[in-house]
Amino acid sequence: MALPSLAAAQVPAVPDLKLDVAILGGLDKITARVVTIEAPVGQPVRVGGLEIIAHACRKRRPEENPESAAFLDIWELKPGLPAQSLFRGWMFASSPALSAMEHAVYDVWVLDCRKAR
Repeated sequence: MALPSLAAAQVPAVPDLKLDVAILGGLDKITARVVTIEAPVGQPVRVGGLEIIAHACRKRRPEENPESAAFLDIWELKPGLPAQSLFRGWMFASSPALSAMEHAVYDVWVLDCRKAR
């Protein structure tokens, strides 16, 4: 009895959902304040002394293992000084310990991605 080949049964990959808003968590270590940040893709958002720009936000389809990821630029803004780049890259909701931005005053991590309302 011959068994069917697994290679013949492969399903084509389905692309992740491209969404419009990155949902981020933020911690101000000075005040111990935790906030939820909505960062629309392509629009700068100011939170405390940070400016965050989400360039992309992706989420796996519901039938797959859950994962959200955002490509972010995070800048520190201080009066009278040029903006300083703190982070540029992908953050993954499933791995905040590996991909979150840690700073002396602020931590930022990805929670989710969603459509614009």
